Amino acid sequence: MSRFLSFLAVVLLFSGCASPQEPVVDIPIIPMPVSMESRSGSFDLATSSGFKVDSPELIGVTERFAATLALPMGMTLPISEDGDIVLTLDASLEKEAYTIDVSEDALVISAGNAAGAFYAFQSILQMLPPEIEVRGRVEQGDWTIPAVHIEDAPRFSYRGMHLDVGRYFFDVAFIKKYIDTMARYKFNTFHWGLTQDQGWRLEIPAYPRLTEVGAWRKETIVDKNFDPYVGDGIPHGGFYTHDDVREVLAYAAERYVTVIPEINMPGHSTAALAAYPELGCGFGPYEVQTTWGIKSDILCPSETTFSFLTDVLGVVIDLFPSAYIHIGSDEVPKTQWENSSLAQSIMTREGLANEEELQSWFVRRIETFLNENDRNLIGWDEILEGGLAPNATVMSWRGMVGGIEAAKMGHDVIMTPTRYAYFDFYQADPESEPLAMNWAGYSTPLDTVYAFEPVPSELTQEEAQHILGAQGNVWTEYISTPEYAEYMVYPRAMALAEVVWSPPARRNLDSFYRRLVGNLPHLESLGVNYRIPDRLARAEEEIAALN
Repeated sequence: MSRFLSFLAVVLLFSGCASPQEPVVDIPIIPMPVSMESRSGSFDLATSSGFKVDSPELIGVTERFAATLALPMGMTLPISEDGDIVLTLDASLEKEAYTIDVSEDALVISAGNAAGAFYAFQSILQMLPPEIEVRGRVEQGDWTIPAVHIEDAPRFSYRGMHLDVGRYFFDVAFIKKYIDTMARYKFNTFHWGLTQDQGWRLEIPAYPRLTEVGAWRKETIVDKNFDPYVGDGIPHGGFYTHDDVREVLAYAAERYVTVIPEINMPGHSTAALAAYPELGCGFGPYEVQTTWGIKSDILCPSETTFSFLTDVLGVVIDLFPSAYIHIGSDEVPKTQWENSSLAQSIMTREGLANEEELQSWFVRRIETFLNENDRNLIGWDEILEGGLAPNATVMSWRGMVGGIEAAKMGHDVIMTPTRYAYFDFYQADPESEPLAMNWAGYSTPLDTVYAFEPVPSELTQEEAQHILGAQGNVWTEYISTPEYAEYMVYPRAMALAEVVWSPPARRNLDSFYRRLVGNLPHLESLGVNYRIPDRLARAEEEIAALN
């Protein structure tokens, strides 16, 4: 039986919520375009003569879209001078912007660049029946697109989704699926968390023990059984080779997704310490962690450590073309530095007042290396403590305060506050949900995500320009399978997609739910294990009761 709701039932339920000017049945595009005008008629892909492309820049993205259509349609639409699907590169449009004009005779797309054409294609896919997602021939499919005029462009340049693969390893096939699905909703950045206390996931040839030792833990804590501790007795691990990374990067590039790697330092580094104990301040022995939480074992600020980190980051820079490298730097207990003669001698030598300033000194050294290699540093908002590195971008997770502080200092910011953007948190009452995070004392339902406003009112117009965008974070302490990861992410990521793409004035929760109903069947056809939101589940129950 299909998991998605009766469209008619939900339209009937929401019909009383629409304003007189707002149609009850929305064209189901998520995120909501900047402007969208419905017209009479439709365009039938099944009778199309193919694509006419006016710029070499748009050939590749068009060929990939044609290949997507070919599987369910059973035919490949050619690229020719006679095509009635017309693609034009328009220099007057912003990067990532597009327009769509659909009539009975033609489908005309103008795009600011190839990414804009890609996003136009994502909107078109959402206007087609969900069978368009089937990876095989669909007999008697309806491939008509409603006549419409759309003008669209993103609100923010940074539209991100994160995945922690340090706590649980996810294979390349799922990473590609994760990127594919987020790109459908016009996210353009994948933050790949590659190291944690519980596992190191990236091959570094000069340091083989990182993957021989650091990539594997002997077992994993069962549920939240910290005291007394209960382990599952099952070894867990895995890592990505350089070929794996290149495969992911090539796949992401075809979907206009930038991949930002994260290498944690100086905290969340126990897996590296287990592999190379000399990176610590002598407080071992170390082992790859089997439990969650903040660990006291951290990297020592020694020349041995900096040599190791620059070697590792050199490999990362060679592999990843991203302008940004994320270094974590969150949740760093300072006890070992307080008790380390080496750390204390560095503080004395450098005139540092406390261990927070020592961490900032540590971060600045890493930033200098990254900047010398034409890369920029991102860190969690703890990098503000002790003094912010000169060119650092701050990812604000402990609420919005750190982001506000950084923006007022003239630094770029990515907002990812726990209240709105942590998709490892429960989505509803914990009693009715699978195991998830709740350390903050609240859950994060879909409506809360949709209410997120990334630009705080405390900022001036000039300061607000430093808010690059926002990101949804997926920490995997209790997310051990691809299916559960998808359950936690969708449809919450779709709400965030609208937050970071659509103008605030275009956002409307009731409209979002109606469009969501049209999108969930697409996720089902794509094999994405989404969660049915409570509001829609209740709607279905009420309609069923009437029958």
